Amino acid sequence: MVTILDVAKHAGVAPSTVSYVLTGKRAVSAGTRVRVRQSMELLGYRPCVTSAHSRTNVLALVLPLREGVHLPVVMRFVTAVVTAAREHGMDVRLVTADGGAAGLRGLANGGRADAFLVMDVELDDERVPVLREMGRPAVLIGHPAAVTGLTCIDLDFEAAGARCVDHLADLGHHTIGFLGAPSVVYARNTGFARRTLAGFRAAAVRRGLTSTALPTEAGGGAADAGVGALLAELPEVSALVVQNEAVLGRVVECLRAEGRRVPDDVTVMAICPDELAGRLRLTSIQLPVDVLARRAVELVMAKLDGRQPPALTLLPPKLSPRSSFRR
Repeated sequence: MVTILDVAKHAGVAPSTVSYVLTGKRAVSAGTRVRVRQSMELLGYRPCVTSAHSRTNVLALVLPLREGVHLPVVMRFVTAVVTAAREHGMDVRLVTADGGAAGLRGLANGGRADAFLVMDVELDDERVPVLREMGRPAVLIGHPAAVTGLTCIDLDFEAAGARCVDHLADLGHHTIGFLGAPSVVYARNTGFARRTLAGFRAAAVRRGLTSTALPTEAGGGAADAGVGALLAELPEVSALVVQNEAVLGRVVECLRAEGRRVPDDVTVMAICPDELAGRLRLTSIQLPVDVLARRAVELVMAKLDGRQPPALTLLPPKLSPRSSFRR
């Protein structure tokens, strides 16, 4: 199926220019308008019913700022979504209220966005039935337990948790720990946290390792308490996986304060954006914020163009080795 991107390439203009020709939202020179229309006709482009008349050229990014959400990483997602959306001639409306199913239904009925990107997805997310019934294109960054009738994209967090364990086991570690998100994130059954933990635990059993996993709370002293609890429960720990950007740097400091040198005594891995791991010189599984955001926008634009992408796209985890482990 021909898309706006195809028309833009054929006409030699930006995708946003094609959108402006369709919607009349901004002035386009007569010559450019004719060229775009000719490309549409030659390529056989057929905009969806709403394109010419009721399109707002707005994507709603539904990102509730709940307890336990790490704002710096959230804002990286926002920036990446906005940047990708502009390449398609779309603006982004950020919705941070935790309105649940009722709030999402109200947004859809309000008609102030052409499509939706939904984040902080829970395994049994109450917003899913609304997404299936509301009749507007939507893409989830994250995925619930059942993806039928949806379009979702995510890092394969279960594989990421397992990849950490396999990497550490291959280095010869037998006793490993995991410090995760705040307990409230697990209590909400947030998909990324639950899946990473499941992957970590299953791989530890498969590799015959001794392991323990604990949440790490937010606020001052959280990392100190988390590291202290883990060392008390698993004093022989020789490797640690951290999935909590808010406390990551402090965890390394706490280990050193406890007399555990990194990496000589304890190997540390993180699941986080690559830039953060790079600053701390930690081996990591990359959280590919930019790729997830860009692919999510591409998927929702495909749906606006009348195509139906796969229900679930999972990005394989990518390991970035650094100096935080010993061979």
